[in-house]
Amino acid sequence: MTTPYKVLIIGAGPIGLACALECNKKNWNYVVLEKETLTNSLFNYPKNMSFFSTSEKLEIDEIPFISNNPKPNRDEALEYYRRVATSNRLKINLYEEVNAINKEGDHFTVISNKTEYVAENVIIASGFYDIPKLLEVPGEESSKVTHYYNEAHPYAMQQVVVVGASNSAVDAALEIWRKGGHVTMVIRGSEIGDRVKYWVKPDIINRIGEGSIKAYYNSEIVEITENDITITTPDGEISFANDFVVALTGYRPNFKFLEDSGINLSADTARLPQYDAQTMETNISGLYLAGVICGGMETHKWFIENSRIHAKLITEHIATLDIKKE
Repeated sequence: MTTPYKVLIIGAGPIGLACALECNKKNWNYVVLEKETLTNSLFNYPKNMSFFSTSEKLEIDEIPFISNNPKPNRDEALEYYRRVATSNRLKINLYEEVNAINKEGDHFTVISNKTEYVAENVIIASGFYDIPKLLEVPGEESSKVTHYYNEAHPYAMQQVVVVGASNSAVDAALEIWRKGGHVTMVIRGSEIGDRVKYWVKPDIINRIGEGSIKAYYNSEIVEITENDITITTPDGEISFANDFVVALTGYRPNFKFLEDSGINLSADTARLPQYDAQTMETNISGLYLAGVICGGMETHKWFIENSRIHAKLITEHIATLDIKKE
Protein backbone atom coordinates (compact mmCIF):
# COMPACT_ATOMS: atom_id res chain seq x y z
CA MET A 1 0.00 0.00 0.00
CA THR A 2 1.23 3.50 -0.85
CA THR A 3 2.29 5.46 2.20
CA PRO A 4 -0.55 7.90 2.90
CA TYR A 5 0.02 11.62 3.00
CA LYS A 6 -0.13 13.09 6.45
CA VAL A 7 -2.11 16.03 5.06
CA LEU A 8 -3.73 16.68 1.71
CA ILE A 9 -4.67 20.32 1.09
CA ILE A 10 -7.28 21.33 -1.48
CA GLY A 11 -6.67 24.81 -2.86
CA ALA A 12 -3.46 26.76 -3.49
CA GLY A 13 -4.74 30.16 -2.48
CA PRO A 14 -3.07 32.18 0.29
CA ILE A 15 -4.64 30.09 3.07
CA GLY A 16 -3.81 26.81 1.34
CA LEU A 17 -0.21 28.03 1.08
CA ALA A 18 -0.26 28.96 4.77
CA CYS A 19 -1.36 25.39 5.59
CA ALA A 20 1.46 24.00 3.42
CA LEU A 21 4.01 26.18 5.22
CA GLU A 22 2.88 24.79 8.58
CA CYS A 23 3.18 21.23 7.24
CA ASN A 24 6.68 22.08 6.00
CA LYS A 25 7.71 23.17 9.49
CA LYS A 26 6.59 19.86 10.94
CA ASN A 27 8.30 17.84 8.21
CA TRP A 28 5.00 16.19 7.35
CA ASN A 29 4.37 14.37 4.11
CA TYR A 30 1.77 16.57 2.40
CA VAL A 31 0.57 17.74 -0.99
CA VAL A 32 -1.53 20.65 -2.23
CA LEU A 33 -3.95 20.08 -5.10
CA GLU A 34 -5.14 23.11 -7.09
CA LYS A 35 -7.55 22.77 -9.99
CA GLU A 36 -6.22 25.81 -11.84
CA THR A 37 -3.27 28.18 -11.45
CA LEU A 38 -1.47 29.18 -8.25
CA THR A 39 -3.63 31.60 -6.21
CA ASN A 40 -6.25 31.29 -8.92
CA SER A 41 -8.79 33.61 -7.30
CA LEU A 42 -6.25 36.42 -7.07
CA PHE A 43 -5.20 35.78 -10.66
CA ASN A 44 -8.80 36.33 -11.75
CA TYR A 45 -9.10 39.64 -9.91
CA PRO A 46 -9.21 42.76 -12.13
CA LYS A 47 -5.76 43.69 -13.41
CA ASN A 48 -5.75 47.12 -11.76
CA MET A 49 -7.26 46.03 -8.44
CA SER A 50 -5.80 47.27 -5.16
CA PHE A 51 -6.46 45.50 -1.87
CA PHE A 52 -8.32 47.11 0.99
CA SER A 53 -5.63 45.90 3.40
CA THR A 54 -2.04 46.93 3.78
CA SER A 55 0.63 44.43 2.79
CA GLU A 56 1.52 43.22 6.29
CA LYS A 57 -2.06 42.01 6.80
CA LEU A 58 -1.74 39.82 3.71
CA GLU A 59 1.48 38.15 4.85
CA ILE A 60 1.51 34.47 5.70
CA ASP A 61 3.90 32.80 8.15
CA GLU A 62 5.41 36.23 8.91
CA ILE A 63 7.17 36.27 5.52
CA PRO A 64 7.55 39.98 4.67
CA PHE A 65 5.36 41.34 1.88
CA ILE A 66 7.03 44.46 0.52
CA SER A 67 4.76 46.70 -1.54
CA ASN A 68 5.51 49.92 -3.42
CA ASN A 69 2.01 51.16 -2.66
CA PRO A 70 0.10 51.97 0.54
CA LYS A 71 -2.38 49.29 -0.56
CA PRO A 72 -0.77 46.47 -2.56
CA ASN A 73 -2.17 45.67 -5.98
CA ARG A 74 -3.03 42.39 -7.68
CA ASP A 75 0.32 41.96 -9.44
CA GLU A 76 2.27 42.54 -6.23
CA ALA A 77 0.16 39.94 -4.42
CA LEU A 78 0.67 37.39 -7.20
CA GLU A 79 4.42 37.95 -7.06
CA TYR A 80 4.48 37.66 -3.27
CA TYR A 81 2.53 34.39 -3.04
CA ARG A 82 4.39 32.93 -6.02
CA ARG A 83 7.73 33.63 -4.33
CA VAL A 84 6.45 32.16 -1.06
CA ALA A 85 5.53 28.96 -2.88
CA THR A 86 8.72 28.63 -4.91
CA SER A 87 11.22 29.79 -2.27
CA ASN A 88 9.83 27.35 0.29
CA ARG A 89 9.55 24.54 -2.29
CA LEU A 90 5.94 23.90 -1.38
CA LYS A 91 4.61 20.62 -2.75
CA ILE A 92 1.83 21.79 -5.07
CA ASN A 93 0.17 20.02 -8.00
CA LEU A 94 -1.46 22.62 -10.24
CA TYR A 95 -4.28 21.99 -12.72
CA GLU A 96 -5.45 18.97 -10.75
CA GLU A 97 -9.07 19.11 -9.66
CA VAL A 98 -10.40 17.11 -6.71
CA ASN A 99 -13.66 15.41 -7.59
CA ALA A 100 -14.40 13.43 -4.42
CA ILE A 101 -13.31 12.84 -0.82
CA ASN A 102 -14.23 9.54 0.82
CA LYS A 103 -13.51 8.56 4.43
CA GLU A 104 -12.55 4.90 4.75
CA GLY A 105 -11.63 3.87 8.27
CA ASP A 106 -8.83 6.11 9.52
CA HIS A 107 -7.90 7.39 6.06
CA PHE A 108 -9.34 9.44 3.24
CA THR A 109 -9.34 8.50 -0.41
CA VAL A 110 -9.13 11.67 -2.47
CA ILE A 111 -9.99 11.29 -6.14
CA SER A 112 -8.74 13.90 -8.60
CA ASN A 113 -9.05 14.22 -12.36
CA LYS A 114 -5.58 12.63 -12.61
CA THR A 115 -5.19 10.02 -9.89
CA GLU A 116 -6.17 8.89 -6.38
CA TYR A 117 -4.51 9.79 -3.10
CA VAL A 118 -4.65 8.39 0.41
CA ALA A 119 -4.35 10.83 3.29
CA GLU A 120 -4.71 10.79 7.05
CA ASN A 121 -6.08 14.35 7.10
CA VAL A 122 -7.64 16.63 4.49
CA ILE A 123 -7.88 20.43 4.55
CA ILE A 124 -10.36 22.13 2.23
CA ALA A 125 -9.15 25.66 1.51
CA SER A 126 -10.83 26.12 -1.84
CA GLY A 127 -12.44 29.52 -1.32
CA PHE A 128 -15.69 30.57 -2.98
CA TYR A 129 -14.73 32.42 -6.16
CA ASP A 130 -15.46 29.67 -8.68
CA ILE A 131 -19.28 29.75 -8.74
CA PRO A 132 -20.99 33.11 -9.41
CA LYS A 133 -24.40 33.97 -8.01
CA LEU A 134 -26.55 33.96 -11.13
CA LEU A 135 -29.14 36.57 -12.03
CA GLU A 136 -31.44 33.79 -13.25
CA VAL A 137 -33.03 35.91 -15.97
CA PRO A 138 -33.63 35.23 -19.67
CA GLY A 139 -30.55 36.02 -21.74
CA GLU A 140 -28.01 35.51 -18.96
CA GLU A 141 -26.34 32.76 -20.99
CA SER A 142 -25.52 35.27 -23.75
CA SER A 143 -21.87 35.83 -24.66
CA LYS A 144 -22.30 39.52 -23.86
CA VAL A 145 -22.81 38.68 -20.17
CA THR A 146 -19.90 38.02 -17.82
CA HIS A 147 -19.72 37.40 -14.08
CA TYR A 148 -16.02 38.25 -13.92
CA TYR A 149 -14.36 41.57 -14.70
CA ASN A 150 -10.76 41.76 -15.86
CA GLU A 151 -10.06 45.13 -17.49
CA ALA A 152 -11.90 48.09 -19.00
CA HIS A 153 -10.50 48.31 -22.55
CA PRO A 154 -12.98 45.91 -24.24
CA TYR A 155 -15.86 48.10 -23.04
CA ALA A 156 -14.62 51.41 -24.49
CA MET A 157 -17.36 53.22 -26.47
CA GLN A 158 -19.89 50.53 -25.52
CA GLN A 159 -23.17 50.64 -23.61
CA VAL A 160 -22.33 48.67 -20.47
CA VAL A 161 -24.56 47.64 -17.57
CA VAL A 162 -22.73 46.86 -14.32
CA VAL A 163 -24.86 44.90 -11.87
CA GLY A 164 -24.11 45.28 -8.16
CA ALA A 165 -22.87 47.86 -5.69
CA SER A 166 -19.94 46.11 -4.01
CA ASN A 167 -16.24 46.89 -4.34
CA SER A 168 -15.89 44.86 -7.53
CA ALA A 169 -18.91 46.47 -9.19
CA VAL A 170 -17.88 49.99 -8.20
CA ASP A 171 -14.28 49.48 -9.38
CA ALA A 172 -15.51 48.10 -12.70
CA ALA A 173 -17.99 50.92 -13.24
CA LEU A 174 -15.37 53.61 -12.57
CA GLU A 175 -12.67 51.98 -14.70
CA ILE A 176 -15.00 51.37 -17.65
CA TRP A 177 -16.26 54.95 -17.49
CA ARG A 178 -12.69 56.29 -17.41
CA LYS A 179 -11.83 54.24 -20.50
CA GLY A 180 -14.72 55.70 -22.46
CA GLY A 181 -17.50 53.22 -21.75
CA HIS A 182 -21.08 54.38 -21.21
CA VAL A 183 -21.93 52.88 -17.82
CA THR A 184 -25.28 52.18 -16.22
CA MET A 185 -25.36 50.57 -12.79
CA VAL A 186 -28.30 48.37 -11.78
CA ILE A 187 -28.41 48.10 -8.00
CA ARG A 188 -30.82 45.94 -6.01
CA GLY A 189 -30.45 48.03 -2.84
CA SER A 190 -31.09 51.68 -2.14
CA GLU A 191 -27.44 52.83 -2.09
CA ILE A 192 -23.80 51.96 -2.79
CA GLY A 193 -22.63 49.12 -0.54
CA ASP A 194 -21.42 49.81 3.01
CA ARG A 195 -18.22 47.82 2.46
CA VAL A 196 -17.01 49.77 -0.57
CA LYS A 197 -13.46 51.06 -0.01
CA TYR A 198 -13.60 54.38 1.81
CA TRP A 199 -11.33 56.14 -0.69
CA VAL A 200 -13.42 54.92 -3.65
CA LYS A 201 -16.96 55.47 -2.37
CA PRO A 202 -16.98 59.29 -2.71
CA ASP A 203 -15.74 58.92 -6.29
CA ILE A 204 -18.61 56.68 -7.42
CA ILE A 205 -21.20 58.76 -5.55
CA ASN A 206 -19.91 61.92 -7.23
CA ARG A 207 -19.85 60.33 -10.69
CA ILE A 208 -23.44 59.17 -10.22
CA GLY A 209 -24.44 62.55 -8.81
CA GLU A 210 -23.06 64.46 -11.80
CA GLY A 211 -24.62 62.03 -14.28
CA SER A 212 -21.37 60.62 -15.70
CA ILE A 213 -22.50 57.17 -14.54
CA LYS A 214 -26.21 56.41 -14.48
CA ALA A 215 -27.56 54.36 -11.58
CA TYR A 216 -30.89 52.67 -11.00
CA TYR A 217 -31.42 51.87 -7.31
CA ASN A 218 -33.94 49.34 -5.97
CA SER A 219 -33.84 47.83 -9.43
CA GLU A 220 -33.19 44.44 -11.04
CA ILE A 221 -32.69 43.02 -14.51
CA VAL A 222 -35.74 41.34 -16.04
CA GLU A 223 -34.39 40.26 -19.43
CA ILE A 224 -31.24 40.54 -21.54
CA THR A 225 -31.51 40.50 -25.33
CA GLU A 226 -28.96 40.86 -28.11
CA ASN A 227 -29.16 44.66 -28.32
CA ASP A 228 -31.18 45.72 -25.29
CA ILE A 229 -31.82 45.14 -21.63
CA THR A 230 -35.00 45.41 -19.57
CA ILE A 231 -34.96 46.26 -15.88
CA THR A 232 -37.61 46.77 -13.24
CA THR A 233 -37.37 50.01 -11.24
CA PRO A 234 -39.52 51.71 -8.60
CA ASP A 235 -41.14 53.55 -11.52
CA GLY A 236 -41.85 50.39 -13.52
CA GLU A 237 -40.08 48.47 -16.26
CA ILE A 238 -37.80 50.21 -18.73
CA SER A 239 -35.71 48.99 -21.66
CA PHE A 240 -32.63 50.58 -23.20
CA ALA A 241 -29.76 49.82 -25.57
CA ASN A 242 -27.05 47.56 -24.23
CA ASP A 243 -23.86 45.96 -25.57
CA PHE A 244 -22.44 44.22 -22.48
CA VAL A 245 -23.55 43.18 -18.99
CA VAL A 246 -20.95 42.86 -16.23
CA ALA A 247 -22.84 41.07 -13.45
CA LEU A 248 -20.75 41.34 -10.27
CA THR A 249 -23.29 40.03 -7.80
CA GLY A 250 -20.93 37.86 -5.78
CA TYR A 251 -19.90 34.22 -5.63
CA ARG A 252 -20.54 31.16 -3.49
CA PRO A 253 -18.70 28.05 -2.31
CA ASN A 254 -19.20 24.68 -3.96
CA PHE A 255 -21.78 23.45 -1.48
CA LYS A 256 -22.40 20.21 -3.36
CA PHE A 257 -18.74 19.27 -2.99
CA LEU A 258 -18.88 19.94 0.76
CA GLU A 259 -22.07 17.93 1.18
CA ASP A 260 -20.78 15.05 -0.95
CA SER A 261 -17.73 14.99 1.33
CA GLY A 262 -20.05 14.48 4.33
CA ILE A 263 -19.86 17.99 5.81
CA ASN A 264 -23.06 19.23 7.46
CA LEU A 265 -24.40 22.59 6.29
CA SER A 266 -26.88 24.80 8.11
CA ALA A 267 -30.44 24.65 6.78
CA ASP A 268 -30.82 28.44 6.55
CA THR A 269 -29.77 30.70 3.68
CA ALA A 270 -26.29 31.18 5.16
CA ARG A 271 -25.43 27.51 4.43
CA LEU A 272 -22.73 27.58 7.10
CA PRO A 273 -20.55 24.45 7.16
CA GLN A 274 -20.17 22.71 10.52
CA TYR A 275 -16.74 22.99 12.10
CA ASP A 276 -15.09 23.51 15.49
CA ALA A 277 -13.87 27.11 15.67
CA GLN A 278 -10.97 26.06 17.95
CA THR A 279 -9.61 23.38 15.63
CA MET A 280 -11.35 23.98 12.25
CA GLU A 281 -12.28 20.29 12.18
CA THR A 282 -15.64 19.53 10.58
CA ASN A 283 -18.16 16.92 11.70
CA ILE A 284 -15.95 14.42 9.82
CA SER A 285 -12.92 13.50 11.93
CA GLY A 286 -9.71 14.49 10.15
CA LEU A 287 -11.48 16.73 7.60
CA TYR A 288 -10.81 20.45 8.13
CA LEU A 289 -11.87 23.76 6.62
CA ALA A 290 -9.62 26.80 6.23
CA GLY A 291 -10.13 30.30 4.87
CA VAL A 292 -13.14 32.01 3.37
CA ILE A 293 -15.02 28.78 2.65
CA CYS A 294 -15.84 28.62 6.37
CA GLY A 295 -18.34 31.46 5.94
CA GLY A 296 -20.77 29.70 3.61
CA MET A 297 -22.86 32.37 1.91
CA GLU A 298 -21.51 34.94 4.38
CA THR A 299 -18.67 35.70 2.00
CA HIS A 300 -17.70 38.92 3.80
CA LYS A 301 -16.99 37.12 7.08
CA TRP A 302 -13.55 35.67 6.35
CA PHE A 303 -10.60 37.22 4.52
CA ILE A 304 -6.90 36.50 4.14
CA GLU A 305 -6.26 38.82 7.08
CA ASN A 306 -8.38 37.04 9.66
CA SER A 307 -8.21 33.45 8.39
CA ARG A 308 -4.41 33.08 8.24
CA ILE A 309 -4.61 31.68 11.75
CA HIS A 310 -6.58 28.66 10.51
CA ALA A 311 -3.38 26.99 9.29
CA LYS A 312 -1.85 26.94 12.78
CA LEU A 313 -5.09 25.89 14.46
CA ILE A 314 -5.41 22.89 12.15
CA THR A 315 -1.83 21.67 12.26
CA GLU A 316 -1.61 22.13 16.03
CA HIS A 317 -4.77 20.05 16.42
CA ILE A 318 -3.39 17.28 14.21
CA ALA A 319 -0.11 17.31 16.16
CA THR A 320 -1.99 17.14 19.47
CA LEU A 321 -3.97 14.13 18.28
CA ASP A 322 -0.72 12.43 17.23
CA ILE A 323 0.66 12.84 20.74
CA LYS A 324 -2.49 11.32 22.25
CA LYS A 325 -2.14 8.29 19.99
CA GLU A 326 1.41 7.58 21.19
